[in-house]
Amino acid sequence: MGALSRWERKVERWERALLAKVFGGEPVELLDALRHECDSHAVVCSHSRVVVPNAYEVELSGEVYEELERHGTRIGQELTDSLARHGESKGYEWAGPLAVRVTASDHVPNGRYRVTSSPAPRVSPDAFPASEEAGETGGTGTAPRS
Repeated sequence: MGALSRWERKVERWERALLAKVFGGEPVELLDALRHECDSHAVVCSHSRVVVPNAYEVELSGEVYEELERHGTRIGQELTDSLARHGESKGYEWAGPLAVRVTASDHVPNGRYRVTSSPAPRVSPDAFPASEEAGETGGTGTAPRS
């Protein structure tokens, strides 16, 4: 079990290093925000069942979003994979297929990003609320339902 934990930590460090190249110092903060959003909306149904939202939207400031576009990264899928590992480690059950969509917004309150979530039984790129000015990079990352 120790070898598996060490391997998972190495994968997470690699993932954070990759995101750091794109975001500068923000990826850990963004991943923590996603995890916090997930944890804070957990619903305990029984001692062995905790259900969490499955549709997450990350709105980035225009500057950060443009940087992602220049690097051509699939950040939606990378964030989805990280969140899926977090949920698995906590024993969460997703409300449906897990997806993280990344969009640009001029109305991000802190000038960097905003994370929101909702339960959605069927997730596809058009299942998210439409935003007139939201661009999308990296598409929607989806993970199999657990």
